[in-house]
Amino acid sequence: MTAIWQNDGDGWKLLAPSGFPDEAALHTLVEREPQMLPLAGSPSLVIVGREVRLGTGIADLIAVDPKGRLAVIEVKLSRNAEARRAVIAQVLAYAAYLHGFSVSELETLLATHLQSRGYATLADMVAANHQEGSFDVGEFNDALAASLIEGRFRLVFVLDSAPEELVMLSGFLEAVSEKLSIDLIAVASYHVGGSQVVVPQRIAPEQRASIREQRPIPQRERGGGILSPGASEFRRSIDDALPEFKPVLEALADWAEEMEARNLATLASYVGRSGAVTLLPRLRPDNVGLITIWNERGRAFLQYWRSVFERRAPTAIPLIEREIAPAELKQGTYLRVHSLAESLLETLTSAYAEANQVGAPIKLTLRDSGG
Repeated sequence: MTAIWQNDGDGWKLLAPSGFPDEAALHTLVEREPQMLPLAGSPSLVIVGREVRLGTGIADLIAVDPKGRLAVIEVKLSRNAEARRAVIAQVLAYAAYLHGFSVSELETLLATHLQSRGYATLADMVAANHQEGSFDVGEFNDALAASLIEGRFRLVFVLDSAPEELVMLSGFLEAVSEKLSIDLIAVASYHVGGSQVVVPQRIAPEQRASIREQRPIPQRERGGGILSPGASEFRRSIDDALPEFKPVLEALADWAEEMEARNLATLASYVGRSGAVTLLPRLRPDNVGLITIWNERGRAFLQYWRSVFERRAPTAIPLIEREIAPAELKQGTYLRVHSLAESLLETLTSAYAEANQVGAPIKLTLRDSGG
């Protein structure tokens, strides 16, 4: 159970949740910030459709992760009668409807949703939001096709608080289902000092000690990519870089390690199947970065993530746009770096500092009570 205590000068008091004004507010929060959900296995979900008609019903949100697993997300307030057993049947009906679709059929179903977001295919959309690098379109489509044929879906229930009956039902369903991954998330909302604070928790009954959740996550990902903490793997890759790019890659690695030392980012290196190596300066708590640093075939590249700038460091956007002109700051803008301007590093440092400001409008505290 989540408890937030506040000291207003007269002593510590338990803060009561302010709640959400309506379901649409929680719905919009999840659509904009899917990374706030503490899901089992920590997948990186990309929302691909809102209010998607599936048969005779309408699913709140449809998402997919880079490994090709489809997720159906249903958002309810606990005061809604459907927040109990009805929502289970509702989401299972959506999963049953999608079971057996081909990738092309799914993209036809989602065509208007993809187009409204500026993409032609699911792979295009996931690739544009995939920060680790080495995204393989063919591999993604194969995995998605297998997920659809086998019915290997992720079902996510998001509420402001979880009724006991729903906790028991979701726990039982996951315990007896081999192919479904089920997440029950309670998102409490508070108002603290003029800001909204949301606290998402993954809820699970004690008897749901799922064996697959207890298994260690393998370091080697499907397709041969390896994710490891820190900058060591990235620095090792610089030895094989083209001579003219080594100073740039070294300077970028130095800058990223400074961000970590200043507690503005956490670092991870990703060695892709193609041999490309990326350095990921990620922001807490949503585990995404404003940029990705690439050593691609011995050359230095910077990739910029506009959606993260908009969410965490909006005032840095015009400064970054000035630095990279005539290129535009878009989602996934990918630029070769022949030489590294000190002004660019200063701007990036300011952006990471802005992204870590305590007074941000929304602060997310993630907890996973499910183990």
